[in-house]
Amino acid sequence: MTGYDADVLAWSREQAALLRAGRFTDLDIEHLADEIEDVGKSEQRELANRMAVLLAHLLKWQNQIALRSRSWELTISEQRSRMSRRIQKMPSLAASLTDPDWIDDAWGDAKQAFEKETGLASPPGKCPWTMADVLRDEWMPTAA
Repeated sequence: MTGYDADVLAWSREQAALLRAGRFTDLDIEHLADEIEDVGKSEQRELANRMAVLLAHLLKWQNQIALRSRSWELTISEQRSRMSRRIQKMPSLAASLTDPDWIDDAWGDAKQAFEKETGLASPPGKCPWTMADVLRDEWMPTAA
């Protein structure tokens, strides 16, 4: 048997085979539970990363009017679409959109990306937009 710490890919294949064979007493229960929890965390991280990209582009849209481009519009649209699809497939992810800590983290990442990409200072404080607006296809922020 491969140890979890030695090769997690080989370990996961072995654990799946043990499950399918009904050999439950041979399972590495503690690590299996951790891995199952990590699946959910991974989905939340992906959603947060997509939200940060979306928010950063909305900040650019709001603060760099002369530089607005089709590329920014496409990125905004793509992130909205992909987030919507993830939430449809995993409805429990929608709870993240109302979690103040999750929103603050995504906003912080977005502001950091905005500053790095533009050289401009990002607005201080919390996200000024509702998540419902941010995800709505026809919504765009007004000029700062």
